[in-house]
Amino acid sequence: MDGWTFEGQPGELGDTTTTLVEGGSFCVSERNGDILPGGAQGVYYADTRLVSRWELRVDDAPVGSLKVVPGEPYHSTFLGRTPARPGRADSTMLVIRDRYVGGGVREDVILRNLADEAAGCLVSLLVASDVADLFEVKAHRIQHVADIETLVDRTGLRIVSASRSRGARVIAEAGECEFHAMPGLLTFRIVVGARSEWRVTLQVNPILDGEELPAWFSPRHPVEHAEPAMRLAEWVRASPTISSSNVALAQALRRSRTDLGSLRLFDTDRPDTPPTIAAGAPWFMTLFGRDSLLTSMMTLPLDPSLALGTLHRLAELQGTKVNLLTEEEPGKILHELRYGVEPGTPPGGRPYYGSVDSTPLFVMLLGELPRWGLSGSELRTLLPHADAALGWIEDYGQRDGFLSYRRKTDRGLINQGWKDSFDGINYADGNLAHPPIALAEAQGYTYAAYLARASLARQAGDPHTERRCEKRAAVLREAFNARFWLPEREYYAVGLDGEGRPIDSVTSNIGHCLWTGIVDEDKAPLVAEHLLSPHMFSGYGVRTLADDMGAYNPMSYHNGSVWPHDNALVMSGLMRYGFVGEAQRIAQGLLDAAHAGEGRLPELFCGFGRDEFPTPIPYPTSCAPQAWAAASPLQIVRTLLRFEPWIEDGKLWISPALPKGFGVLQICNLPLGEWRIVVKVQEGDDHAGVSGLPPTVELINDTVPATAVSMPGVG
Repeated sequence: MDGWTFEGQPGELGDTTTTLVEGGSFCVSERNGDILPGGAQGVYYADTRLVSRWELRVDDAPVGSLKVVPGEPYHSTFLGRTPARPGRADSTMLVIRDRYVGGGVREDVILRNLADEAAGCLVSLLVASDVADLFEVKAHRIQHVADIETLVDRTGLRIVSASRSRGARVIAEAGECEFHAMPGLLTFRIVVGARSEWRVTLQVNPILDGEELPAWFSPRHPVEHAEPAMRLAEWVRASPTISSSNVALAQALRRSRTDLGSLRLFDTDRPDTPPTIAAGAPWFMTLFGRDSLLTSMMTLPLDPSLALGTLHRLAELQGTKVNLLTEEEPGKILHELRYGVEPGTPPGGRPYYGSVDSTPLFVMLLGELPRWGLSGSELRTLLPHADAALGWIEDYGQRDGFLSYRRKTDRGLINQGWKDSFDGINYADGNLAHPPIALAEAQGYTYAAYLARASLARQAGDPHTERRCEKRAAVLREAFNARFWLPEREYYAVGLDGEGRPIDSVTSNIGHCLWTGIVDEDKAPLVAEHLLSPHMFSGYGVRTLADDMGAYNPMSYHNGSVWPHDNALVMSGLMRYGFVGEAQRIAQGLLDAAHAGEGRLPELFCGFGRDEFPTPIPYPTSCAPQAWAAASPLQIVRTLLRFEPWIEDGKLWISPALPKGFGVLQICNLPLGEWRIVVKVQEGDDHAGVSGLPPTVELINDTVPATAVSMPGVG
């Protein structure tokens, strides 16, 4: 691994590929099911490409694609056909490839002869593993591994690199046929009877640290009994059900539930612990600080256990010492956890800590949990970690009173906020800002983190900590509004540079400041006006950078694109300050974008105006599914409902503000502490019907008063 530096986004996977995901594993292939060498396709697990080539041939010819039939996130069926048999005008051989991804891969291949004459065929599978590190593939810098050895036995192949202690076991279980295995090739000489079928099951098991791991989808058991299948079925069963007369909303929420379920990460050594969540497929199938925390926060109405699992796992990995290479410092929350092939990588992964905002977001999320009825010993065990996080902010993170970042070595990320591309933070003239940089939204997160800790202290009967955190929050808010506000331009700077000068570009980051509540009331209308101006609002969402800025490029990663999660938080910030119509415009734009993507919001899309192109233009290397994009429809619904539980105070605030055309919205089985409630709202009605609340919780059909606001998300 050459470091954590941002290498730019990976090459395009293309419109002809299909991605399957399950936990920390994924597969990218052609639409006929083949994995072609030379690009980014492959089967990946533990940040290692287990399979770099997987090409099915029938009589030495590739299988032509008919259709991909999607199933669960880990499963698809590839339908294809062989070339026409001798003497026939059309193909009479259907090829069915049922693929299940999890750990490795199971693929059931069926050849169905539709002719009235038996067919003799040579079926071959070209297979290889380059044992490449995910970072190598992503950065187009794959290192040749000289010691990859392929061993052949009667069941298949074992491909292993001794230096990397990784590889794959390929096993074939076929019906009656002549089977041969040789390095890089499996062959089957078969006869498929008239109007009959022939089947072979191919299994790829990971080899990590020299040990072959068991199959997640074993051919010895029905697929529905496999652990991933049972987990997903339980997830769907326990999740809230949402019905809506708005087709786009209903479609987006269904897709969100499925995608989020597929991205959950489980600890196989501790099956009883709550899951965490990966950032996204294909390149970020691991725990991230910022991504996993924000996703968990937005998915609280769906499954609060994700937040609990994420907090506990991040607490386990919280920094305890100073390490310049990994940027670890006491109390700091990691940026990402990786399991690559670098020598010395521990079994539990190697954390990298180059994030300025994961640490305050950790405290923010912890402060949210009591509001949703989660309390007791589990939260108490996390309080010392919250205090350590605030200690990092005060002892290591702050410069001149503001949370700032600067990488420790040239191996780290140059930018360490959510816009972490090397060119993501720039001045209005397009020049790059130089660190140390204090980002606007990071100050908002820190402000909200102090208020969250004050709220936790109040519940714990700790007035000293409560007063101290409230005071620090007030001081930070005053300083932020004095230093970041640009009165002549009437918006907030995206940050302060190393010399304390404002970084004066117009960005979506200022919407996050609304979300956290750090913005002064008198400045909020001007911020809202900028966010919804034609320079910022594309028609589908708020751009990351205004189109009149020097670095604007609607096809860039962070300088003019539209990110759904970014917009969901901006929308929540607008609603928090009372800009209902503006929030509704963003909601409608995002849902239209989701509808264009068959219900799925991608990681990002290009920032071209809706008046120029009538459909969102995809960003070529956007992750899908991606966790915080998948969570965005849930945040949209919560914001439109102005749904704010305060279970620790015995209150539930709700004041619906559904846009025109939303009709009726009903949510059943919504988790709230120990209870499951039903919420039903009607477009045009600011009152909601809620059933299932315990008598100890008061339903208040109104918005939370400003005097009660202490956490983000409040409308």
